[in-house]
Order: sequence, then structure tokens, then C-alpha cells
Amino acid sequence: MVIVRYGRRSTVRSDVYLNYPLYRTPDAPIEMDYFFWVIRDSERTVVVDTGFSPAGGANRGRTTVIEPPAAFAALGVHPSDAPPVVVTHAHYDHIGNLGYFDASTVVLCRAELEFWTGSQAHRPLFHHSVEDSELAYLAGLNGNRLALYDTGYSVSDGIEVWRVGGHTPGQAVVFVRTEDGVLCLASDSVHYYEELERGLPFMSVADLVEMYEGFDLINGLLASGQLQAVITGHDPATLDRFAPLEEVVSLQGNAAVAGRRA
Repeated sequence: MVIVRYGRRSTVRSDVYLNYPLYRTPDAPIEMDYFFWVIRDSERTVVVDTGFSPAGGANRGRTTVIEPPAAFAALGVHPSDAPPVVVTHAHYDHIGNLGYFDASTVVLCRAELEFWTGSQAHRPLFHHSVEDSELAYLAGLNGNRLALYDTGYSVSDGIEVWRVGGHTPGQAVVFVRTEDGVLCLASDSVHYYEELERGLPFMSVADLVEMYEGFDLINGLLASGQLQAVITGHDPATLDRFAPLEEVVSLQGNAAVAGRRA
């Protein structure tokens, strides 16, 4: 597993957590990292999300640490190899460079596609997190390239995608079996570790009950020992929990990279 931080943002806690005043905790600055992920071993490469595009990042004042296509190239992940691409959800910072992998199969929850091509996608509280051109590209993928699922999908032996919903209707998590145990690539079902630890929902949510149920699912798997670790979607502390990969040191001057063998 390779975790690549390609972007950053500085904000405040009240802009991150839903109804933050309810917690009666003073507001404070908070950092947000932007990641994509690569799952690989000697026989396979699977891309999970593709980061924000230059336009998507600029439209929201985000800081680009390294352009995702440049990071993919430095990691030896090439479009010509057509690696499967798992889309955990269709927000701008997760599908912004989907066209870079123009021959890959794209794995996506059916509920996610149906929502963003449906009647509610234009609502401001949803639409602020997407780019119309990127949604159009996703919707335009033909049946041969788009692998849709309802509740779960097996990408390959040891890589399972589950729908949890909450943040978006088709928000997915990815379970990866490694030599050290099973990892949960939570993406934006868990933006920050304290969401799990304190039950703090993120401010952007399609179904609050499903978001809480996602927390319960992941916490339950951790408590039972079925999960070794969780990889969050945006917490800067994520990189501190995993060892740096020496073989991608060429990226270190531009982007912090960490990982775990999968």
C-alpha cells in the first residue's frame, strides 16, 4: 500500500465538523491533507482514487504539493498498463484525474453514479464538492470500463470494496489483506481519526445515520481484531502511522509518501 499526499489545506475545526458548536469545544485551526492510494505487489497494481485536478483544486484554493499524474509516473503507475481504478466516491478530490487512466476499468458503487446523475446532485450542499465536467466524464464511461456494484466488489484476491454510504450515497471503503493483517482504506468515510474516536461527523454528509453506522462498523472490526489499522481520507496524522517507502524517495522532495507492503 502506498499513500501519497498530493495536496494540503489549512482551515478551522468548525469548517470541518458538522454542527461543531454542539460539542462546546473552542474552535481552532486544523490541517487537511489530500491523498490518493496505490495497492500493489509483484503481480498487481490497483489505484484508489485519483486526486483533484488543477481546476478542481484552484477553484477551492487548495495547495498542490505534487500533481497526481506526476506522482503516478514517479511511482511507476502508467495509464498504458490500465490498472483497475477504485473510485471511493465522486467528489472533486477523488476523481479529478480519472481521465489519466483512459484504458482502466473503473470500480464504482451504483448508488454513487445514480445520485450524481440524478435530480438532487445540483443542490448547493452537495454540488460544492464536485466538478460537473468530471461527473460527466464518469457518467460517460461505457459498460466495458465501468464496473458497478451495489454492496460490495472483489477487485482481486485480498482487495474488497464495501459500500458504507454516509458522506455520499455510494461512499466506499477498501479492505486490503496484507502480511501484517487487514487494512481498512477508509477514504472519506473517516476523514480524521478523531471521527472514529469521538464520533464527530464530517460537515459534508448525505446520510448522517449511515455515517455513524460506518464509524460503528470500523470501530467494531478494530475492537474484534479483524482490522490491523485504518487509513483515513484526510488526516495529516495518517502518514505518521505508516513507515516511509524508501523505493519512492524521488517523491520525497515534493510529496510526503508512506506505505505498507500489500
